[in-house]
Amino acid sequence: MTRFATPADVKAIEAEAAWEDRGQARSMYEFLSRARDAHGDRPAISYQLLSGPGTKKVTLTWSELHGQVTRAANLFRSLGVGEKDVVAYILPNAPETAVTLLGGAVAGIVNPINPLLEPEKISAILRETNAKVVVTLKAFPKTDLPQKVSEAVQFAPNVRTVLEVDLVPYLSGLKKVIVPWIRPKNPPQHTANIKDFAVEMAKMPADRLTFRDSHHDRVAAYFHTGGTTGMPKVAQHKVSGMVYNGWLGASLLFKPTDVVMCPLPLFHVFACYPILMSMIASGAHVVFPTPQGYRGEGVFDNLWKLIERYRVTYLITVPTALAALMQRPVNADISSLKNAFSGSSPLPVELYNRFRKETGIEIVEGYGLTEATCLVSINPPEGVKKIGSVGLPFPYTHVRILTSQGAIGFRECAVDEVGEICISNPGVYEGSTYTEADKNHELFAEGRFLRTGDLGRIDADGYLFITGRAKDLIIRGGHNIDPAVIEEALMGHEAVAFVGAVGQPDAHAGELPCVYVELVKGASATVDDLMAYASQHIHERAALPKYLEVLRELPKTAVGKVFKPDLRRLAIARVFDAALSEAGIPARVGVVVEDKKRGLVARLDRLAPVEDAAVAAVLGQFSNPWEWNS
Repeated sequence: MTRFATPADVKAIEAEAAWEDRGQARSMYEFLSRARDAHGDRPAISYQLLSGPGTKKVTLTWSELHGQVTRAANLFRSLGVGEKDVVAYILPNAPETAVTLLGGAVAGIVNPINPLLEPEKISAILRETNAKVVVTLKAFPKTDLPQKVSEAVQFAPNVRTVLEVDLVPYLSGLKKVIVPWIRPKNPPQHTANIKDFAVEMAKMPADRLTFRDSHHDRVAAYFHTGGTTGMPKVAQHKVSGMVYNGWLGASLLFKPTDVVMCPLPLFHVFACYPILMSMIASGAHVVFPTPQGYRGEGVFDNLWKLIERYRVTYLITVPTALAALMQRPVNADISSLKNAFSGSSPLPVELYNRFRKETGIEIVEGYGLTEATCLVSINPPEGVKKIGSVGLPFPYTHVRILTSQGAIGFRECAVDEVGEICISNPGVYEGSTYTEADKNHELFAEGRFLRTGDLGRIDADGYLFITGRAKDLIIRGGHNIDPAVIEEALMGHEAVAFVGAVGQPDAHAGELPCVYVELVKGASATVDDLMAYASQHIHERAALPKYLEVLRELPKTAVGKVFKPDLRRLAIARVFDAALSEAGIPARVGVVVEDKKRGLVARLDRLAPVEDAAVAAVLGQFSNPWEWNS
C-alpha cells in the first residue's frame, strides 16, 4: 500500500503520475475482470439473511461474482437495455443487489433506489431516470416492498420489465419449506412484464458478454440524493469516478487479506463506492449482514459476534449505529478488528471517546457526498487523527473553502475561516452533476469546483473540518447559528443518544433554535435536566435552545442520519398550532408538506368556519407559508 499519512504524502502520490496516466480500468467490466484474474478463488462477498452468528451464510468468490455479473449484464441487454438505458433496483441487501449494481453498470446505467421511500417518490425517481427495467423483491413475509414497487411502476410508463429476486434460497431448515406457502399474494398494479430474476439469469452465459464492452468514459450510475434535505435529486456518476473510489481504497487502505463488515445499504454511495469498489480494486472480502443491515433484527445484539465469526478487520459504520452499539456490551473476540470507519454525518467527539474507551478501537472519520461519486477526505489511518476533523483530502482531490462575494464571485477563505466546502476530483462530473439541467445552475464555483452546501474550514495542517450544512443554519435575527454547536454540547450528556437541532419559526427573530433529543436505551433525563445541561455547555448565548423535547425515537434516514425535515415539520406544526390557539382561531395544522419552490408548507384543517384573513393575520408573522388542506 502507498503511504498516506501527511499532506506531503498526498503531494508525493500526485507527483508520481497524473490520474489519467495511472492505467486504471476503462469500464466496469474491465475493473471486475481484473479482480477475477488477480483473486479468482478468494472470497469476494458474504451474506446472511438472519443475524445470528451461527446462521446460514453464502459466499461468492471473485470468479463466481464475475460470472454472476456477466449473466446479469447479458440479461439486461436482452431486455433492451443499451448504454444509455436505465436498470433501477429497489432491493434490500443481498448478493443479487451487488450483482445488479455491477451488471447494470456494465450493460447501461444502474439506478439504486432506497426501498424505504414511499411509492410516490419511487415512481418520481423512475420517471426522472426513464428506467426501462426494475429489479425488486419477490413477495416475502414481513415486507411490503413488492407492493410499494408495484404501485410505483404503475406510474412509471417507461418500465417494461420487473425482475423479482427471491430471498427464500437464503433460508434454511423448516423456514425454507414454510415461507413459499405463506408468501403474501401481490397482484400487479401495472402492465410491465414480471419475470423471475434467478430463472432469467440461468438462461444467460456466464463466461462472456453477448455485446461489445464500451471503453469510453460514460455515465454508468444514477444515484438519487436528498437525504436530510428533502426532495430527491438524481446525481450522475461516470465510470472514472467509480473506479477512482476503488483505487483510493486499494491504494491507501485495504489489502486482499482484509475482511470488511458493511451493514450499510447498497442503495447508498458509502456502501457502493468506498466499500464495494474498493473491494474490487483490492480483492478484499466484504460481509453484508441481513437484508436491512444495521436495521435488521438482532444485528446490533449480534454484531460483535459476527465480527468474531468472519474475523473482520474493518467495520463500516455511521454515528447513529455507533451510538446504538455503545448500549451493548462487547461480548465476543474482536481482536481481529483494526479500525472502524465512520461516515454519512459528523461524528460527535463524545461518541468517539465512548467507543474508543469501550473497545480500544480507533474510529477513522471520513467525508464524501453523492454528488462527487463519494470520497473526498479521510483521517489517515497511519497519520495524525484530529478528532472532529474529516481528515486530509485524498490524492487528486482539490478542496477549497470559498465564500460568495455576490457579483464579485468567490473569495478564498483564510486558514480556519468557515466557508462553503467546494471540491474538484475525478468523481466530480463538472457541469452535469444532476440529470436535471436546472439543478446544475450555480452549482459550480469558477465553473469547476462543486459547491457541496457543507460549511467547513481547513486548518494550518491541511485538515478539513465540517461545521454544518448551509441549509441547516439557524438564522436568528440575522445571526447565523450552527446547529452543531447545540448538538455537540448535548451529546456530552450521558443519557443522550441522538440530537437534532433545527430552527423553529418565530415572529420576531425569523427562527429560534429548538432541539429534539433521543435518550440512551434505559436512561432517563427530564427536559429541565437537559436544558440546565445545555445552559452550562452551550457558550454561544444565541444558540441556547428556546425549546427542547425528548422523543422516543428521532426520525432518521436509512443510513442513520437524523432526518431534519421531519423535525422542522414538528416545529412548524407546534408553533403554528400554539399561535392559532392563542388567537382563538379554530384551525390546526393537519400536515406539513414539502413544495419544490416554497419549501415546507403548513396545510391547515378548519375546526369551524373561519376567514382566511384572520388566519393570515396570525400566521403571516412567520416566514413559513400555509394553505388549507383540500
